[in-house]
Amino acid sequence: MDVVVTLGLFVIFCAVLILPFSAKKIEENLELFLFCCGILALTISGFATLSGEQTGWSAAIVIEALTSPLNIASVWGIPIGIVQIVLIVGLLIYCFHHRLERAINTAVELFSLTLIVPLLIIVLGLISSIISAILAAIILVEIVNALPLVKEAKIEITIIACFSIGLGAGLTPLGEPLTTIVISKLGGEPYHAGFLFLFDKLAIYIVPAVIILGILGLFVLKKRKTDETSLKCTVERETVRYIVIRAGKVYLFIMALIFLGEGFKPLILGYVVLIPPEALYWANMVSAVLDNATLAAAEISPALSLNQITSALLALLISGGMLIPGNIPNIIAAGKTGISSREWARLGIPLGLLLMAVFFCILFIPAFLGLA
Repeated sequence: MDVVVTLGLFVIFCAVLILPFSAKKIEENLELFLFCCGILALTISGFATLSGEQTGWSAAIVIEALTSPLNIASVWGIPIGIVQIVLIVGLLIYCFHHRLERAINTAVELFSLTLIVPLLIIVLGLISSIISAILAAIILVEIVNALPLVKEAKIEITIIACFSIGLGAGLTPLGEPLTTIVISKLGGEPYHAGFLFLFDKLAIYIVPAVIILGILGLFVLKKRKTDETSLKCTVERETVRYIVIRAGKVYLFIMALIFLGEGFKPLILGYVVLIPPEALYWANMVSAVLDNATLAAAEISPALSLNQITSALLALLISGGMLIPGNIPNIIAAGKTGISSREWARLGIPLGLLLMAVFFCILFIPAFLGLA
């Protein structure tokens, strides 16, 4: 039975990876497609036999899927979730879009795009660990959409910035669910991980990478030869109906990630976590289509060394930028700017592979050569 379960889950994984690129209807309804795949994966995983691990449907999973999009933190006793953030910020922009438009036009008049674009990528990347990757992504797309850029430049800068945001969010437990889970799992012996644990361990890798991504955004801007004098900054005023629908899509997307993560648990626990560290680093590229928080929950434990923890986390954070389903900020940015799965993959995959290769050399080559 486990062989059949493994085969079934592998088929679903391939469908999630391939079909959004080959079927336009699926690409246009990506959230619903992932949701259906998540339901199917979770149903199939219920037939697996894992020692000490529950798989398949349960009341706890259903409750988590229904409530997690609405509750990632509590402010004055009021639950705040990703859906509320997307909805509230969307409505604020709807109400004050003229002021935002004037502010962006003023910034463009005072400063060159060659300064604005790299600073936007770097600053949002670095503060995403404080304001959350979700809010950073919403701010990103509103500003990029309003800048006097040609469409190709907007797409490429948005993708690069989402890599920056995804990496930067890994510096504190406020950035994204993955970091919250990691701090929770490493809070006891021997690491006693606190608020600045990830910053202390990962900043030396992430901060330079974010800066380099900002510089890459500058090269993209110059390559596209945008004429700042021929284009005007405009902030599109969306309808309230569209804002509500977008929040609903985000809700469905997060539910899909939870179902997919739980559904693929037999594959993760049965195969992925048993891979040697160097191979696991590359295997974590499945984070491009799976919930990286689920992978982190399965892989990270106090029994790992700091080098193992660091390499696993960096691989998960980088891979999340490669495809639209890899990160919640990706799907927010893609939906708002109209980036297709193919357009995202055209830059996201090579950029992700380049970053993965660079960090692999930094993390593993010195040990191979006996220098670490």
